[in-house]
Amino acid sequence: MRVRVIGRENIPETGPVLLCSNHISNLDPVLVGSHMKRSLNFMAKEELFENKTAGALLKRLGAFPVKRGSSDRRALKKGLGLLDDGHVLCLFPEGTRSKTGEIKSGLAGSGFFALRSKASIVPVVVIGSYKLFGRMTVIYGPPVDMDSMRARKADAAEATEMIMEHIRGLKKEHMEQSR
Repeated sequence: MRVRVIGRENIPETGPVLLCSNHISNLDPVLVGSHMKRSLNFMAKEELFENKTAGALLKRLGAFPVKRGSSDRRALKKGLGLLDDGHVLCLFPEGTRSKTGEIKSGLAGSGFFALRSKASIVPVVVIGSYKLFGRMTVIYGPPVDMDSMRARKADAAEATEMIMEHIRGLKKEHMEQSR
C-alpha cells in the first residue's frame, strides 16, 4: 500500500509523548509507529497475549496488556511509568476499531494519561484502506496544549473529549484539502 505521512515534525524528538489516534485496524499501531524515529509503546487487549507466539511478538513491538471494560491499574501504572521515563505511548482512545471509519467518542483513559503526565499530547489520524495497493494517510497533528486543563484539574473525560476534537479536526481538515 502507499502511505502518505504528514506532520512528522510534530513529534518531539525527546521527552514523554502521548500519541492519541483514531482506530480503524489492528495494523494501526504498526502504521503509526513505523513512520517515526522513536520507539512506540501501546496497550493491547489482554486476550491478544493469550497466544504465546502472538504475545511475544506484541511485546517485541512495544505492546503491553490491558484489561478492557474496567480500570486496569497495572496497565495505567505501566503507561504512566513509560511516560515518566520519557518514552512514547500510543493510545487509541476509542478503545476499539471503528468499522465505518467514523471517529467515535473516546474513553477516559487518554485524558487520564494526558492530565497525570507531563507528556506532549500529539493527536494522530489514520485515513484510508489497508487493502492491497490501497492508499493510507497518517497525520501527526501539532501537540495539544493541556496546561490549562491540568491547572484547573479537569476530569479525564473532558480531557479525552478535547483530544478527540483535535483528532476529528485533523481528519476534517485533510478531507477538505483533498477535495
